[in-house]
Amino acid sequence: MSYFNSNRWLLSRRQVLRGVGVSLGLPLLECMIAPGTAAPTASLAAKPKRSVFLYIPNGVNTLTWQIEKGGKDFEFSKPMASLERHRADVTPISGLHHPMVLGKHHNCDKVWLTGANVPGDGGAFRNTVSADQLMAETHGPHTRFASLELAIEGHSLAWSRDGIQLPAERSPRQIFNLLFGVERESKSTISRRLQRRGSILDAVAADAQRLNARLGAEDRSKLDEYLTAVRQVEVRTERAESWLNIPKPKLDPATESRLTRPVDLSRVRDYHSLFADLMVLALKTDSTRVITCMICSEAQGGSIPDIGISQSRHGLSHHNGDPEQLRRLTETDTFLVEQFSYLLDQLKLHQEEGRPLLDTTQVLWGSGMAYGHSHGNANLPTILAGGRGLGYRHGQHVDFNLPKIGQYNVADANGHYRICSRPVDDHARLSNLLLTMCQRVDVETDNFQDSLGTLSQVLS
Repeated sequence: MSYFNSNRWLLSRRQVLRGVGVSLGLPLLECMIAPGTAAPTASLAAKPKRSVFLYIPNGVNTLTWQIEKGGKDFEFSKPMASLERHRADVTPISGLHHPMVLGKHHNCDKVWLTGANVPGDGGAFRNTVSADQLMAETHGPHTRFASLELAIEGHSLAWSRDGIQLPAERSPRQIFNLLFGVERESKSTISRRLQRRGSILDAVAADAQRLNARLGAEDRSKLDEYLTAVRQVEVRTERAESWLNIPKPKLDPATESRLTRPVDLSRVRDYHSLFADLMVLALKTDSTRVITCMICSEAQGGSIPDIGISQSRHGLSHHNGDPEQLRRLTETDTFLVEQFSYLLDQLKLHQEEGRPLLDTTQVLWGSGMAYGHSHGNANLPTILAGGRGLGYRHGQHVDFNLPKIGQYNVADANGHYRICSRPVDDHARLSNLLLTMCQRVDVETDNFQDSLGTLSQVLS
C-alpha cells in the first residue's frame, strides 16, 4: 500500500501554507481524505489587431449545413443564408478536425482552441494553452484587459499556459461595468485593497516547497495547478492597479442606456445582440483585443423560445434521425448564424481610421463537434470572417473533403455522417487555422499543437 494512501500521514483540510505575516489555504488534496471517504465533486499599441472566438455546442445538422461546392462559385446552405450579405468577408471551411481529439467527444468545447490530447482510455486530462491566450500575451500589455472571457451560457473557452481554465463572465451588466462603469470606491481605496507586500506565493514559497516534497504525484499536480491559479490572480491584480489612473472609455447616454437596459431572458435574440454589442464596443474602445464567447454549454441550455424551440441544443442534436428533430436543429443552426451575422454587421458599422472595424478583427465561429448524435468530430463546422487588413482573402468555400471524395451526397445520410466521424484529409487540421490566426496578429510561433503549417488557402 502506498504510504500516502495510508492513515499514517493525512493533512487537515484546514492546513495552510505559511510565510512571514501571510497564510494561504490549500485546495482539497487526496492526502486530506481518509481511505474509504468520498471526495466532494468539485508596435502593436498603434495598430490594433483583434481576435474574436465564438463557440456553438453539439455541432450542427450536417445534412442541411453542408455547402456542396468549393471555391468562389458556391451557394450558402440554408442555415448560412444570412451570411450572403457578408460574402466578401467570410470563408466557410469544411473538412477540418483535431487529430488528438477524434472520437473523444466529452472535451470538444475544452479543446476547441487548444487541440490538447484527450486520453482515449478515460485517463486524467490536463489541457494546454488556448490560441486566444497566446494572442493575449502579445497584445495584452497595450489594453486594460489582456482578454475577455464571456459566456452567454456555459463556461470559458480560454486556458492558460498551465492548462488552467480562466473564469467567464455571464452577466451583461457586469461586463458593462467592467468595461465602462464608474468605480464606487475611490482610487486610493481600490489601490490599498489591491496592493500586496510582495507576492503571497513568494512569502509562502519555502513552506510550499517543503510540503511538495512530502506529497504523492497526483497531489503535487493538484498543488501546482492551484498555486498557478493563485499566481494568475496576482498578475491580474497587478494589471488592475496599473490601470487605476487611466479613465475608462466614455459612452454617449443613448448607447449606455441601450447596453444597460433590462433584458427578458426569454427573448434570446435580444440577449445575444446585447453580448454582440458589448463585444464590439470592447474592441472599438481598445479595452481588449482578444475575446472568447461560448454561446451555450455542450450539456444543457440553448433553447430559443423566440422561434418556438423549447428543447436544449444537446437534446436536439441527439435526434436519432427524427425528421422533426432535424428540422428544429436546422432552425437553431439558422438562428445562431443570424446572430453571428449581426455581430459582423456591427463590426462593419463601426469605423476606425476610415475603415470598418471588421477589417482589423479576425473572427472564428464554430464547434468542436460536427455531428452530435454520434459525437462525430471530423468535418467541423467552421467559419472564418473579417481581418482583410490582416491579410485574409474571403468570398470562397475552402473544402478539404472535395478533392478526395469528388462530391457530396447528403441524400445518403449515413455516408455523409461518416465524413463527419472520420476525416477525409488527415492533414486538414484545425490547429493549422489556429496557427494562421496567431501569426496574423503577430504571435511569434511556427507551430501550434499538432499543426502542420499555416492555412494558405485563406491568405491573400
